[in-house]
Amino acid sequence: RRERQRFVDKNGRCNVQHGNLGGESSRYLSDLFTTLVDLKWRWNLLIFLLTYTVAWLVMASMWWGIAYLRGDLHRAHDDTYSPCVANVYNFPSAFLFFIETEATIGYGHRYITERCPEGIVLFLFQSLLGSIVDAFLIGCMFIKMSQPKKRAETLMFSHAAVVSQRDGKLCLMFRVGNLRNSHMVSAQIRCKLIKSRQTPEGEFLPLDQCELDVGFGTGADQLFLVSPLTICHEITSKSPFFCLSQRSLRSEQFEIVVILEGIVETTGMTCQARTSYTEDEVLWGHRFLPVMSLEDGFFRVDYSQFHATFEVPTPPYSVKE
Repeated sequence: RRERQRFVDKNGRCNVQHGNLGGESSRYLSDLFTTLVDLKWRWNLLIFLLTYTVAWLVMASMWWGIAYLRGDLHRAHDDTYSPCVANVYNFPSAFLFFIETEATIGYGHRYITERCPEGIVLFLFQSLLGSIVDAFLIGCMFIKMSQPKKRAETLMFSHAAVVSQRDGKLCLMFRVGNLRNSHMVSAQIRCKLIKSRQTPEGEFLPLDQCELDVGFGTGADQLFLVSPLTICHEITSKSPFFCLSQRSLRSEQFEIVVILEGIVETTGMTCQARTSYTEDEVLWGHRFLPVMSLEDGFFRVDYSQFHATFEVPTPPYSVKE
């Protein structure tokens, strides 16, 4: 097997990195919410913890500062004196008062008095700021947890694609399957052929994308994915594989990117699963083993044979030949 750089990994991850953005990197900050959602979990959790920790310390310092400037810390135990916040003696007690106020715990030991207008203003500011931070960060975490990326891990693609005859026509085929009992609503599959080519004008296209017809005209690309399905691309005169033969397959360099999209039945969110096949993963003259069997009142799928293939008599010539 020849190992080379893939455009899309088998697990669907795209091997593309954006660099030298220059001033365009500011666009990430203009859409800060999406930027945070796209970050990895460890960075999300770090930002979540740091934001709350810094906000708590800053707000607690402001409450402590009011008590310090008013002289409440030195007269906290004077029963004849009316402080801004009752029973705030030092920074830890100011921090506890802030947490009680922010979390609406209200133990009743520390409270704001009516003779402190600056404390009332700070209380209103704290309530507004806390609501904004909670809405932003908790909303970000909720969206990230509800993303349907994990649903794509229960969508399977065969390890290899095969080329053999079906209904008297040479076809490129691969298999898809759904491991869950919940359905993918409006499931649709698309295929892209990524291959370098040179135009008649001399322009070199390193990653030229070409569409592979997997049943657009007949509706075969709309899948009822309740059991494993074999997706078929019929090699005709309009196919990019019109000149592909068993011998030329050994010297070709291409990648077939498969994109499966659908709506998750349980959440209603759109899910996308991807994989790819290089020329080394295309088996000429093979066919997939059957995985369906009829049991007592139901059909059983044997996923142990999902990737298995067997050889069948197939002409080694291209469709053109």
